[in-house]
Amino acid sequence: KNPFPQKQDRVFCGEIKMNKPTNERRSVARFAKADVKALLFDVFGTVVDWRTSITRQAEAFGRRHGVSGDWAAFADRWREGYLSGMAKVNDGADEWKNVDQIHRDRLDMLLAEYGFPCVEMDEVAEFNRAWHRLDPWPDSVTGLSRLKKRFLIASLSNGNVALLVNMARFAALPWDCVLSSELAGRYKPDHGVYQYASSILDLRNDQVMMVAAHDFDVRAAAEAGLRTAYVSRPAEYGGNGPVEEVVKEHFDIYAIDFHDLASQLECS
Repeated sequence: KNPFPQKQDRVFCGEIKMNKPTNERRSVARFAKADVKALLFDVFGTVVDWRTSITRQAEAFGRRHGVSGDWAAFADRWREGYLSGMAKVNDGADEWKNVDQIHRDRLDMLLAEYGFPCVEMDEVAEFNRAWHRLDPWPDSVTGLSRLKKRFLIASLSNGNVALLVNMARFAALPWDCVLSSELAGRYKPDHGVYQYASSILDLRNDQVMMVAAHDFDVRAAAEAGLRTAYVSRPAEYGGNGPVEEVVKEHFDIYAIDFHDLASQLECS
């Protein structure tokens, strides 16, 4: 089930020519690896371990202010606000807000719920940037570096550009460029976001592969005409959270991590 409603009748960033999407289910046998020129990556959960990183920073923030709590649950609640906030934007129920703004709205609510005392606004703003300081999965940097030898690699996250740039610097992510839904004025899984990314790279949709650890993301990319790779991240929710049940045949590639993906794409 997609967490965000889809609307495909919007114009993105002016007069941009979009490649025609397709709903045809393509078989792996018809997938020509040589045709793929660029890999686009979801970031939260796919490239970085947001839950462990946010839990650690929330615990430290609470300790400084004498507040105790279940900080993993705090991280999960914060993440829920990210998902629901983007859904409201895509559905037209809220005006455009970037992810930093969405995170801040949710954080203000959580600080009140957890009984934090008055905290200086500058300190709250700095804590909100915890999402700019997320650790990569152990295979992310080395795996991306392998993939970069053969393909153009870029983020395609719902995170805003400033957040993604700061995260890349913090985690040493070797992107060729940083692409964000912010540039398209909509959030994934709106099909136009994926098509905008192909367009801005001057590539056909079928020359671009979307890589993500979330079924809704890769399925939407496939519907928009992109090639797809699903990368399993069973520890995203700490190993005790929900585990996606996926049908491997729905994707061009199913990989257990970025090194497996690199090997399947014949990267040295």
